[in-house]
Amino acid sequence: MSPRTSPLHERHVAAGAKLADFGGWSMPIEYAGGGVLAEHAAVREGVGLFDVSHLGTGTVRGPGAAALVDAALTNDLGRIGPGRAQYTLCCVPDGEADAGGVVDDLIVYLHGPDDVLLVPNAANAQEVLARLAAAAPPGVTVTDRHEEVAVLAVQGPRSAAVLAAAGLVADLDYMAFAGGEGQEVTVCRTGYTGEHGYELLAPAERAGALWDRLLEAGAAEGVRPCGLGARDTLRTEMGYPLHGHELSRQVTPNQARSGWAVGWRKPAFWGREALLAEREAGPARLLWGLRAPGRGIPRPGMAVLDSAGARVGEVTSGTFSPSLRTGIALALLDTAAGVEAGAELAVDVRGRPQPVEVVTPPFVPSHVR
Repeated sequence: MSPRTSPLHERHVAAGAKLADFGGWSMPIEYAGGGVLAEHAAVREGVGLFDVSHLGTGTVRGPGAAALVDAALTNDLGRIGPGRAQYTLCCVPDGEADAGGVVDDLIVYLHGPDDVLLVPNAANAQEVLARLAAAAPPGVTVTDRHEEVAVLAVQGPRSAAVLAAAGLVADLDYMAFAGGEGQEVTVCRTGYTGEHGYELLAPAERAGALWDRLLEAGAAEGVRPCGLGARDTLRTEMGYPLHGHELSRQVTPNQARSGWAVGWRKPAFWGREALLAEREAGPARLLWGLRAPGRGIPRPGMAVLDSAGARVGEVTSGTFSPSLRTGIALALLDTAAGVEAGAELAVDVRGRPQPVEVVTPPFVPSHVR
């Protein structure tokens, strides 16, 4: 089956983007005239524009829509009010294999008690929506809007200036949004880069005009189109998880240090009992950062070794850090090994032990707030 394409696909082709399959979608990895390093620097120092329309979108509507979402997903919607967004997790329910594991991580936009918008990851969107639909009481409808909505991200210290120049709202608190269905664009002050930024949701048929408008408005700020290659180096520097790597059906929120996105006092959410039991006993492994002083770059799947050469974990994400000019990684390490920040370990890079230092992410300062 051919990968799906974004509403902006033709613009990416015209811009000389290198395309690759990502979650079943043909998406730009980098653009001609700079590549990942230049795009990464644009976001850290100025502003970058991303097409992330591979992300899913779905609505949950009807009497008790928010209550359904709150009883299913991990975070506590009672912590926020209408006009706010929240990071949360859809976990495997108790009684199923891998209970407490993560089906997906996603953003919830709370419009009101009867109107919720979900933005899950591309590969998992259908399952998340199907699970919610199966649990929905009469009168609550769950609708897949993936084909109808485009998602763009404007990220970097100059992002607010670009939105203002484009005539879009920029004066928002962190995780607040403005706009909704029937309006030109929904703007939310969030992102996946560690920089001040925004994600924009617009009708798919208006995505091209919005993309062009942002590039034109941002020209004076040096805006640069950015692909998913830079998105990955940016999020890895922040220690942000990627589903299928730091989160999965086999990697729980406790192991991934994502317990802050769990409403532990809530009476119900999928996987609650399994996660409470694991939290009480202590997870068998924990997510850490690794920084490599040498030339080798840790890659996913590589073994992490202690000073005696014994395996104590595995790299989940690894890349060259454009900001630090060295290799960095995220890794799940056995808690029984007693690893702490500052410990010296090694990564097996093609049969050669590469020294690494254990660190607590982020690897570079965060400016999201």
